[in-house]
Amino acid sequence: MTSHSDEEFVLLELTDPSPVEEKLKQEVISISVTEVETWDLPLIVQSRTVRVQANRSRLIHQSSYFHGLLGGNFRESSLNYVSIQWNIETVINVLQFIHGSSLSITSSNFIPLLEGALFFGVERLLLECETWFCKITSERGLSSRQISLGTIIEIWNFSLENGIGFVAELCKGYLARNFAWAISCSLFACIPYNLLHSSLEDPQLTVDSEKQLCEALLIWLSNNAKSSECMPVISGNNKFDILKKVRICLLPLGFAAELRRHLSQFADEIVNTILDMIKDCYSSLLRSITDDNVDKFRIRLTEYSEKIILSGCAHITEAFLFLAVLPSDLDATLRKTILSAFTGLDHHTADHYRKLMKSIKMLSFEAVHEIDISQCSKVHSAAAVIWLHLALPSLRTLKASHNLQFKLEDLYCVIQKCPLIAEVDLTVDVSSVIPTKVSVLSASAERYQLSDCRSCKMLEKILLSNIENLTLRNPVLSNITKLTLEGRNDLNDLDLLKISALSDSLSYLNIKGCTVVTDAGISKLLCKCFKILSLILSYTSFGINSILTLCSGCILPDSFPEIHHDHKYSNTMAFRLQQLDIGGCKGADQISMLQLMSCTYMLKLLSLRETSLIDDVLYNFMGSSLESIDVSETMVSMKALTSVVRQNPGVRILKATGCRNLHQPNCDDWMLTGGASFEDLLCELSKSCVMEEMAFGWGFSCLTMKELEPAVRKLRGVTLGMGASPGHYVLCELPKMCPLLESVILIFQVISDSILRSILESLKHLRVLGLCCCLGELTSFSFWISMPMLKTLRLEWVTPWMTNNDLAILTQICPNIVELSLSGCKLLDSDSQEIICSGWPGLTYIHLEDCGKITSNGVSFLFNCKAVEDLLLRHIGRGIGRNFICDAALELPVLRKVALDLCDACEGGFVSPSHAERYSVSTVKISRCKSQRCTFEFQTVETFKPVHNETIVLEWNSTELRTTMVKERI
Repeated sequence: MTSHSDEEFVLLELTDPSPVEEKLKQEVISISVTEVETWDLPLIVQSRTVRVQANRSRLIHQSSYFHGLLGGNFRESSLNYVSIQWNIETVINVLQFIHGSSLSITSSNFIPLLEGALFFGVERLLLECETWFCKITSERGLSSRQISLGTIIEIWNFSLENGIGFVAELCKGYLARNFAWAISCSLFACIPYNLLHSSLEDPQLTVDSEKQLCEALLIWLSNNAKSSECMPVISGNNKFDILKKVRICLLPLGFAAELRRHLSQFADEIVNTILDMIKDCYSSLLRSITDDNVDKFRIRLTEYSEKIILSGCAHITEAFLFLAVLPSDLDATLRKTILSAFTGLDHHTADHYRKLMKSIKMLSFEAVHEIDISQCSKVHSAAAVIWLHLALPSLRTLKASHNLQFKLEDLYCVIQKCPLIAEVDLTVDVSSVIPTKVSVLSASAERYQLSDCRSCKMLEKILLSNIENLTLRNPVLSNITKLTLEGRNDLNDLDLLKISALSDSLSYLNIKGCTVVTDAGISKLLCKCFKILSLILSYTSFGINSILTLCSGCILPDSFPEIHHDHKYSNTMAFRLQQLDIGGCKGADQISMLQLMSCTYMLKLLSLRETSLIDDVLYNFMGSSLESIDVSETMVSMKALTSVVRQNPGVRILKATGCRNLHQPNCDDWMLTGGASFEDLLCELSKSCVMEEMAFGWGFSCLTMKELEPAVRKLRGVTLGMGASPGHYVLCELPKMCPLLESVILIFQVISDSILRSILESLKHLRVLGLCCCLGELTSFSFWISMPMLKTLRLEWVTPWMTNNDLAILTQICPNIVELSLSGCKLLDSDSQEIICSGWPGLTYIHLEDCGKITSNGVSFLFNCKAVEDLLLRHIGRGIGRNFICDAALELPVLRKVALDLCDACEGGFVSPSHAERYSVSTVKISRCKSQRCTFEFQTVETFKPVHNETIVLEWNSTELRTTMVKERI
């Protein structure tokens, strides 16, 4: 140890001015900088007073504070003793740094160290803090969010109070780059206005979508309405100044329509802008380039972007995509040329497109791994695939549901052009014509040309020329692990064969409702894709052949990793399955079902809804990992269901509606046969299960419901259907037993005002309320309770007394409804349309049936609900015009489903739209009634009533229009 003369040292006496605990290890502790590396900091900071023998020369040269105190010519400069009142830990850290000891800066000690560096004037420490903060706020990935939002806010406030410019700038940049993460933090509303505003202006502002940004700002405004700091910004005419930072051209129509209820002026501006762009977005884009105002159309993409969410933006075209990746300094004329070429405004050869793409160095964004362009029906698939290839080289997830532009050929192009892609979702609406559920009277199909645009055809030609090697003879294996093709009736066995050849890693497959594929086709795919763990095959031809493949011990290759288990079927695909949904599949007989259940062991989700399920099949299931089981509309008994629940204590979701055999038989030999009651099932559930969702009909009773209370404390959704008899007491107590309920659906139940008021008053998180065909004394008094969280309201055949005034009150107490279904409200008239549209402008789902004469004077007001996707109007007034379907498709840009009844046609029928006139519509159903005499006569007048006879169904897929007539009313 180096010796120093007394003149080189000064004694610093440190006292912490803040209150300290009474019990300290010692009152005073003395330490010396000659032993700085061995200081025991935890012990030191517990002392009331710390005396430090410090090096005078180091203090003077490295601290302006000590330089002024000890380095001058005045008398006090020669003092050998200095008293300092400050946070002891901070001063000790500063002294350590001055005397050569390294410091570990963290987010928790950054502010104290920075404050100490400023107060004591230690420039080197200040630089060290700046270097650390600069590095930590510029890191990427998950490590970039290791500083909490609360700490950033604290650091920002400190920097403003102390005038530290570099800290404020780094805080702003950090928040801008991590804005999508910050939105999810509970302290988002606590962000100071100046910090929020400056981050919004930062060019590195990174969000998943413009909707996400707008929602966040609305939350911030709502929570800061009374803040003195931002009052000038959100008061009077300047209320929405901060919302001007949102690029409204990139907001979904549905989101904007929903805002109309609360922010009419702001929402109307968005809706009108979107509607104008749907009519002609190209002119607006080209004009913005000329006016140098293109940023408002540019999707926010930065080097930190991880997701791009454009879902629901019906006006978005491929031009928006290409605009986002063009260099910002690109000449306006060249930018116009490029956009014109890729938007069909310019007609050239395939060579022209190739040369054009090669001449421009388009930006690419390596960090983006997910894009969602669902319901973006104006985005041409060929152009989108080229864009994905050029702009997103690391893409792993593509979601493009409800977009008929995307054909299966595009899937193969995506697989080749985006080699890292692992998840694809091309879902469309499942067909209304399920062969096992309807009787088809006639059917026909008419192919059509998807696009008449020459430039789009050229783009397709380019893609097709690049996938010549994508054949069964020379397959290009992909990294696809999750593939969702739900509802696609353009999917056939050949497509499944191609998929099996391309997807070596496939572990999740959803082809629900794909009615064209056969059992043999599914079986062949399973033979190739032996890594599959999740199969969603409901309403398909899944049957005996597929089951034989799943249960075969010869499918898995010898090199496939073994599961060390003594189960005799552990070498089958069925054994490894974790999800299996074969609801509505009638192709499997009871023998094959028995075999399938014998082999499955690791299932977590099992749906056998509407199958030929019997008790023996369930008894054959040996698994113990089930979390969700659905046996609705089957012949299973209470004994078999209880056995499965006993065997699977982790069950969280249990659905068993429509199971008549669950009802306890009224016979003397029932007990002799070893039957089980609902009490036994409840007993098993209450032992270890923590339920999240339950759906029961026959067999459900009020018996021993109190015993079930521990299992349903966290229940989120409950459905009680036909045959359930919970009783008045259970329904009244339901909110107390299940306080977290978000969905309550009651079908064919006896209800009353007291029951409904108990539900509505207590369940503050209720989002879905469905009452269907319920009996009892229900009046309008039940609905005089505010339900601000409610999103879905279905009142079907339960409110015959509802008037326009009742409907108006309903719009006030349930202001945020987006799905509405009313049936049997015969007192409503044409004025109801305006009440519905003005009260719930954000509706996406409207079903009105047997509701008086709502459409007796036409349907013009309903067209004000611009976000409607599903529209059903039946028996509500003979005032619907002949061209209604075409008009609705034009006026409602995101409309996909239309269901009408010929009884309401004022001109005898409806004109079906052509492919070009249908816009986003994919399904049209037109039902026809016939008069049938009632079974009784009143005096001499015979009474007739309309009954549903048949339905004509028009369905568009990616290649053709299918017209089907079914016997049922669907």
